Amino acid sequence: MKEDLSLIKQLQQKDTKALSLLYDHYAPALNGLIIRVCKDEVLAEELLQETFMKIWEKATLYDPKKGRFYTWAYRIAKNTALNGIRNSKKLIQTEDLGVYTEKAATEPASDYTALKGSIHQLDQHHQEAIELVYFKGLTHREAHQEMGVPLGTFKSYVSQALKKLRATYQKQLMLLICLIEMVGS
Repeated sequence: MKEDLSLIKQLQQKDTKALSLLYDHYAPALNGLIIRVCKDEVLAEELLQETFMKIWEKATLYDPKKGRFYTWAYRIAKNTALNGIRNSKKLIQTEDLGVYTEKAATEPASDYTALKGSIHQLDQHHQEAIELVYFKGLTHREAHQEMGVPLGTFKSYVSQALKKLRATYQKQLMLLICLIEMVGS
């Protein structure tokens, strides 16, 4: 906690290294929140970047006497995610939301590996778990039955896959934030 306060003070003085260290510490939890809110991995990456830009811009507004830094950053991330899905989603329903098990059989298989960057680097069982939950929209209970593994095992597949993906995307995002900061200066 005391180490965080030192980093936060440095952040408030626009120290990019402090931003990088705080990002490394808080990005996984904030990214998890954003993904749960928007349910879109690509949008979540953009919203996480936007969240940290807001943290950078508003760092002087944080007061440790009013609460923990994580709580403050969490609120920024949640509001950013909610605003992001409001701005990115159509207000009129255009897709058929009917529930048919045959629907998946008639749709062509999605080739998400070419579009989703690091996913193709995951083990096959991790890829399948992510595809079932995030791309085919199955619940964990439905997906573990589809894969034929126990529910706990399936949940650990998803958790491990997300940790690996976050690690990959964090590095890419931090580089982008630093580049944006250098261009903006």
